[in-house]
Amino acid sequence: MKFCVAGAAGAFGRKHLDALAQIEDVEVTSVVGGGPDDIDAFARERGIPHATKELDEALARADVDAVILATPTQLHAAQAMQCLKAGKHVLVEIPMADNLADSEELLRVQRQSGKTAMAGHVRRFNPSHQWVHNRIKAGELKIQQMDVQTYFFRRSNLNALGEPRTWTDHLLWHHACHTVDLFQYQTGETASQAFGLQGPTHPELGIAMDMAIGLKTPSGAICTLSLSFNNDGPLGTYFRYICDNGTYIARYDDLFNGKEEQIDLTGVAVSNNGIELIDREFVAAIREGREPNGSIAQCLPAMRTLDLIEKSMNRQDGAGDATA
Repeated sequence: MKFCVAGAAGAFGRKHLDALAQIEDVEVTSVVGGGPDDIDAFARERGIPHATKELDEALARADVDAVILATPTQLHAAQAMQCLKAGKHVLVEIPMADNLADSEELLRVQRQSGKTAMAGHVRRFNPSHQWVHNRIKAGELKIQQMDVQTYFFRRSNLNALGEPRTWTDHLLWHHACHTVDLFQYQTGETASQAFGLQGPTHPELGIAMDMAIGLKTPSGAICTLSLSFNNDGPLGTYFRYICDNGTYIARYDDLFNGKEEQIDLTGVAVSNNGIELIDREFVAAIREGREPNGSIAQCLPAMRTLDLIEKSMNRQDGAGDATA
């Protein structure tokens, strides 16, 4: 199977290239770069035969079967639809779009194309969360509350490698998307109640730097999520599962019980690398002609919930302005 990786020189593009190198009978035949990238030199260093800054050029190639989009968020939906209309399977990094209308249109285009389309909701694949999911499916656990903290220090526009970004990240449509989808995936329900609060807008980045989100499912499970780009301390996302039969804390690919005793995740998955696992699922779904875990259709409910949260924040901000 021959792949194109778009956004290949970025932080997550490189992670996908490394992951694909671990999968049998997969070859990267094309990479697409952005404005500041020396994508030709990047391709030469990695032995990739084709490089371009135009996605259309890569999509026109007969030696591209599938595309991974690790491009700026604002391009995700349009580029994913472009890939599908060109007859290519596509894995688009989280989020599939930065609004609900584009997400719904992407699903329509995917169904019309008949191609495999998957969103990069990697938390479904991290072994720590898989361990919890397997116990839920076995009837051994039921979630009562998920308490999640997503904290970064990003007062300037840098990516995960500390390099300047050409686009602006977003707490709601990117970082909250991970947790909203995971909560609904783990509970097996779509939130019936959802609200959000956001702090002041950053004068240069134009985004809220702090956010609080609350979710509740019809059966009563709740999720509390705190997000910040102002946190000058331990960085990352930490998940606390408060269940009817134990408490579990997931820190990246490690899992602990409520007493801080580490849980052995050996055998949960073939790798501890969530990016590799999601790429393996994408490749397997294409080969087997089936819907992947994390398909556009399966992830759309998370986008609908994010839309509800955004509307609740807009109403509150509007009410605040009116009161002032």
